[in-house]
Amino acid sequence: MQNIFALIGLGLILFVIYWRVFYLNRKKAIHFKTPKKFPKEWRKLLQENVHFYQNLNSKEKALFEKKILHFFRNVRITGVKIKVELLDRLFVACSAVIPLFAFPKWQYPNLNEVLLYPEVFDKSFDDKAPKKTIAGMVGTGNGMDNMMILSRKSLRNGFQIVSSKKNVGIHEFVHILDKADGTIDGQVGSLNKTEFAKPWFELMEKEIEKIEANKSSIDGYATTNKQEFLAVTSEYFFERPRLLKKNHPKIYKLLKKTFNQSMAKRMSSPFKKRNQIGRNDPCICGSGEKFKNCCLNN
Repeated sequence: MQNIFALIGLGLILFVIYWRVFYLNRKKAIHFKTPKKFPKEWRKLLQENVHFYQNLNSKEKALFEKKILHFFRNVRITGVKIKVELLDRLFVACSAVIPLFAFPKWQYPNLNEVLLYPEVFDKSFDDKAPKKTIAGMVGTGNGMDNMMILSRKSLRNGFQIVSSKKNVGIHEFVHILDKADGTIDGQVGSLNKTEFAKPWFELMEKEIEKIEANKSSIDGYATTNKQEFLAVTSEYFFERPRLLKKNHPKIYKLLKKTFNQSMAKRMSSPFKKRNQIGRNDPCICGSGEKFKNCCLNN
């Protein structure tokens, strides 16, 4: 009997947290009507802020824009304690489109809504907590199925920090793809043949050992589990493909097959078309260090 009451109590606590986070704290949703044609001002924003889009030819850009409109028609983007700006919406949609760009018919049937928080948050979805570390997550259970949560600040940094190998939007959408075949196992089984699985997991195991021994340029968060290894290396693949190919050619090769995109060939140097920053300028990641002593080294 005590166990039953304990479970009921836990359920009530989770319900209160869910109610506070996903209803009371939401900004009143602004009706966002998806246009039939891609607006010129949207195209300008993409050209100025999205490196992937900058490197597409005219035909590819038209396809990219079409996929963004399709995403907006099927997925809500809601601000929690913030007003969602147009650039935020475009960054979310680009995060979704980039991993699937080479798969014309693939969608995100297991996603209905993306919630944007102003900052990173903790496990209780508190963005004011002293030990907040979460920049994004894919919801599971407790009414959070088919939902994604992103820190707007982290989302913007993923597209605007020139030297970063990180993009939290792409990271979380790769988790959605991983989840799409019903199994979160660190491979995007729905996009490629299972023949990639064995070499991928063997390579993953060896690389995790190198990361733990500080002999890898891959972020240490990749050692958390198989699904995080996939998401972290996918960020690297789409953000800094030439560097990944140079430092980890085997991983690059398998991700190239997985996403059906030759990113190193497609992408120009991120320093040519994205916002420039001087070596002695404050690093735009917010660390307070000079750029040369912070993100430039990565």
